[in-house]
Amino acid sequence: MSGGIEPGTRLPDWDVPAVDAGRMKTTAALLRDPTPIHWDPAVLRGLGMGERPINQGPLNMAYVMNMLAAFAGGHGRVRRLRVRFRGTVRAGDHLRAGGVVTAVRTGQADGSGADRLCDCDVTLSVLDGDAAGETVLTGTATVALPGEGTTDERP
Repeated sequence: MSGGIEPGTRLPDWDVPAVDAGRMKTTAALLRDPTPIHWDPAVLRGLGMGERPINQGPLNMAYVMNMLAAFAGGHGRVRRLRVRFRGTVRAGDHLRAGGVVTAVRTGQADGSGADRLCDCDVTLSVLDGDAAGETVLTGTATVALPGEGTTDERP
């Protein structure tokens, strides 16, 4: 996997065909987030915000994490992720996480040895929905590439 990766290499896209309102409600419960805009269409209507629940930021970030994990060979290879939330994702939106390699280097990512590290710019965009064409999350990430000299996946 690590052969041929260089600055400018595009990461494989991670598509979310339709953001699931049921998952939002479950996540709100797990996060102990009582904010009803994540699960109650009546509240959204009352606020003049339409009827489709608004996705939580951690779920949007998880789509990018999944894209990075698929690229690098596991969630344990994601060494750093910094994001900025720039827009709203709603139930039913079709999303795409993507990225591009900005640098490949050797470094001490976790103190256990030399890793081949890959720095990336990452995005999450709405492909279909009210915000179609909008980039709703931008950020940077570092992943450890599999191959000679890299550490094993961390738990």
